[in-house]
Amino acid sequence: MKSILKIKRYISRRVFYYLYARMFKNYQKTTYIKDPDIIEGHQYISLGDGVVIQTMAWLLAYKQDNIDPIISIEDGSVIGRFSHIVALRSIAIGKNVLIADKVYISDNIHAYEDITKPILQQEIVFKGDVEIGDNSWIGENVSIIGAKIGVHCIVGANAVVLRDIPSYSVVVGNPAKVIKTYNHDKEIWEKIE
Repeated sequence: MKSILKIKRYISRRVFYYLYARMFKNYQKTTYIKDPDIIEGHQYISLGDGVVIQTMAWLLAYKQDNIDPIISIEDGSVIGRFSHIVALRSIAIGKNVLIADKVYISDNIHAYEDITKPILQQEIVFKGDVEIGDNSWIGENVSIIGAKIGVHCIVGANAVVLRDIPSYSVVVGNPAKVIKTYNHDKEIWEKIE
């Protein structure tokens, strides 16, 4: 049974590669996108070696003006099921990043200030470039909006990240706050008092 599943995955990967790879800015033979929900703005999406994007993901690189958006996911990163990644300008996910299911990553929000218009009809507003550093782990149901996360960070489930997070940090909560950092001198993770 396992060998049949491996064969099905291999065939699915090859078919997707030959049908869609040329549409992307960068798409490697070892990249695997399994049954995406929506992918828009292929020409602005760059996927490195060994990137895995699980089922029902929505990737949107939205060109609203004269600036080309970019979604860049580097080598070895894994994006969980039902994840939603939206770039108006720039979202850069580093190498070997593990992103759990149902994660929302965006560099923008909908404007809401004009109460005479439905929010749906208001412009999309850039909040800030998003970066997720190498070797980080993003827990389930996390939202990251216009913030940078350093290398080797852990973002706990259900956290809402609206501000930059330094490297080697553990963050939780809404809004997310640092609860641990790695002490390189002692070579241990220490709680923040």
